[in-house]
Amino acid sequence: MAKQQRISDKTSGESNVGKITDGHAVNGLVEQFIGRTGARGEVTQAKVKILDGRNKGRSLRRNIKGPVKIGDLITLRETEIEARRIRGSNTGRRS
Repeated sequence: MAKQQRISDKTSGESNVGKITDGHAVNGLVEQFIGRTGARGEVTQAKVKILDGRNKGRSLRRNIKGPVKIGDLITLRETEIEARRIRGSNTGRRS
């Protein structure tokens, strides 16, 4: 005889996994470039200062796709996850 499968009801409890906690977009200011990443270098990793919201004033490392320069405002859907460091990067400074 086959073992009977137990199925739990997951509709009753709310889970915040994968959800945006605040529900609002937050503006960030690009402060510094760290480097390029992606298979073809199409993504720029930058330090971004959060301008409003719960993490106001905090600097995060974020991956940005598309053209961007220092001083640009970007819109962030969430401000709690930071991008991984680029291995072998010398913080984007060239001498």
